[in-house]
Amino acid sequence: MFRWLRGQGAGPRKVAKELARISDESWRSAVSALPFLEGMSASEDETLRRRTAWLLASKNFSAAHGFELTDEIMLFIAIQAALPILELDPVLYEGWTDIIVYPGGFLIPRSDVDESGVVHEYMQPASGEAWEGGPLILSWEDVHDAAMLRTNVVIHEFAHKLDLYAGEADGMPALGAHPELRPAHWRRVLRDSYERFDKALTEVEDAIPPHVDPESDEAAPWFDSLPLDPYAATDEAEFFAVSSEAFFVDPRPLAEALPEWYGLLSRYYRQDPLARLAGAQGAAYLR
Repeated sequence: MFRWLRGQGAGPRKVAKELARISDESWRSAVSALPFLEGMSASEDETLRRRTAWLLASKNFSAAHGFELTDEIMLFIAIQAALPILELDPVLYEGWTDIIVYPGGFLIPRSDVDESGVVHEYMQPASGEAWEGGPLILSWEDVHDAAMLRTNVVIHEFAHKLDLYAGEADGMPALGAHPELRPAHWRRVLRDSYERFDKALTEVEDAIPPHVDPESDEAAPWFDSLPLDPYAATDEAEFFAVSSEAFFVDPRPLAEALPEWYGLLSRYYRQDPLARLAGAQGAAYLR
C-alpha cells in the first residue's frame, strides 16, 4: 500500500526541505517561548529540530472556523509535539495525517448510558482531541497558553496518539522498542499510581470547605497541591496523557509524589526533564 494511504511519515527529501525552511531566528523564537525546553543540550536541540521537521513534513495542518494558520503557529505546535518522541522512533506518530487547529475551544458530541440504561447525548467543550486512526484537533487559544500553564494540550493529545498506536487507549503505549519494560510491570505501576492519585484527589475534594465551590477559582489552592490536574483521575488513558504533560512541563511535583511512575515514564520517553530543568536553573544561578 502506498505510504500516503497508510498515513506514514515523509521521506528524507521532504524532511530536509522542511528542515531548511526553519530559520535559526524562527527556531530560537519558538523554543524560547517554551520555558520547559530550557536546559536542552546542543545535541538534543538539533534532534528536536529534526523531529519537528519530520512532523511538519509528515502531517497535514489545516484550520477550522476561519482561523488563520501561519508557519509560526505550525512550528510552535510541531516543536511541542516532537518533544515526546525526541528519543523515540517517529513511526509511533504514523497511521494518521491530519492536525486541525481551531481558534479556541470546540464542542465534541458525547453519549453516556446511565444506571437505568438511558442514553444521554450532549456536546462537551474541549481544547484538544485525538481520534483513533484519525485527526488530532487542537484549540490554538489553549496551545498559545502553553508557556504560562502547568498543562500542555499538545503533549496531552500526542501522548494519546502514542497510547493509541498500541491499540486501545488504556494508558500503556507500545513497548516493543523497550525490551527492558515489561507490560505486567507497566500495568502494576500505572494502576498503583492511578489509585494513589485518585485517593489524593478525593482527600483534597473532602478538604474543601462547604462554602467553597469546587468548580470555582476559589478552590484552586486545594487542587494546586496535587501533582497532576484532576482530569488525570478520569481513567488510566487520561492519567497517562496528563502525566505526560506534567512529566515534560512541570516534572518536580510528579517525581516527588509518584517517583516510581515518574521513573517509568523517564525510561519510556528516554528523557529526564527534572534533571534537564534542574541543570538549566543551576546554570542560570551561576550566571
